[in-house]
Amino acid sequence: MPSWWDRLGRAAPIPAKSFHSHAHAFMIPAGQPVWMRRDYSKFADEGFRRNVIAYRAISMVASGAAQVNWKVKQRKARREVVVDSHPILQLLKRPNPRQGGSELFETLYIHHLIAGNAFVHAIGPKGEAPTELHVLRPDRVAIIPSANGIPKAYRYMVASKGYDIAVDAISGMSRLLHLKHIHPLDDWYGLSPMEAAAYSIDQHNQCAAWNQALLQHGARPTGALMVKAEHGQGGQLSEVQYTRLKQQLDDQFSGAENAGRPLLLEGGLEWKEMSHSPREMDFISIKHSSARDIALAFGVPPQLLGIPGDNTYANLKEARAALWEQTIIPLLKYTADELSNWLAPMFDGSFRITYDADEIPTNSEKRDALWERVSAAAFLSDAEKRSLLGLAEMTEA
Repeated sequence: MPSWWDRLGRAAPIPAKSFHSHAHAFMIPAGQPVWMRRDYSKFADEGFRRNVIAYRAISMVASGAAQVNWKVKQRKARREVVVDSHPILQLLKRPNPRQGGSELFETLYIHHLIAGNAFVHAIGPKGEAPTELHVLRPDRVAIIPSANGIPKAYRYMVASKGYDIAVDAISGMSRLLHLKHIHPLDDWYGLSPMEAAAYSIDQHNQCAAWNQALLQHGARPTGALMVKAEHGQGGQLSEVQYTRLKQQLDDQFSGAENAGRPLLLEGGLEWKEMSHSPREMDFISIKHSSARDIALAFGVPPQLLGIPGDNTYANLKEARAALWEQTIIPLLKYTADELSNWLAPMFDGSFRITYDADEIPTNSEKRDALWERVSAAAFLSDAEKRSLLGLAEMTEA
């Protein structure tokens, strides 16, 4: 089977020396690639990989949205109906040989939440509908601007290999779909929620590092070695004595393997025990405060992440409903609209991609209430009731 690189199409290799990074969009002339100014690798490493709150918040949103299936609707007789079978449904269900639809869209959402940008590449014969979809890493894609304010092309680079994916100068359509959060200061790239939460993520990581250091030292600073004035040189150690003592402490009394080992003092040295009270070490409240800020940046109610001190919602059920209604459903609507506008011209048909609302857990109560109201409406015919409920018309046997 040809490699994924071989299936990229007619893209021509680009010399590695032509790539320039971290340049402002308004300073770049047309035809020169513009890369994201913020470091995606740091967002992914320090935010997603090393911060449990950011990781869980992103995973909760991405995995929840990825489990909802897609539907295709076509307009027939002045109304939209759900199509049971369509080539695009097969493509979205099995986008490429290595991924199913859920995995691809979870990867897409994770990129979107970490970088503020996500890229999907459609692969297929020129002039025909795509046969595969692939999600590209955001840090490997650069936008090549044109003079008319739309991208001239997208440049994808791995190691020293680069490929240009063209953009139609009139319609702005491309085989590459760019999803992004609105960025008020960037013409080409989206704003990462990770960037908005950066200070809080740093605080939370520092609290974790501080807590780990305290645990390694018995949850308190172990103490201080004091030199009595009557024994040393005015209460001070010579340079040789200081170096020898420091080396001895590092070699014989530091680390987990030396925990609890008694310290033999000589030459007028005195050990003074030191500790901090919980009030003095008030990093717990700072940690919870930064955790709440991180959760809010990604649109996840802090209650769902087990963060204490936040009672915005009466119970977990309400918090879960807020997650879906305020975060996941808007993400699904945005993705569905972008996919429809992008894929419909390639498949030569007038259809609309939408998500399956019946699979959303919080919609069950609303759906039951709607069915009850519609069923009780005596002034509606059976056909009108079916139409309001989104059901197909009944056909005579």
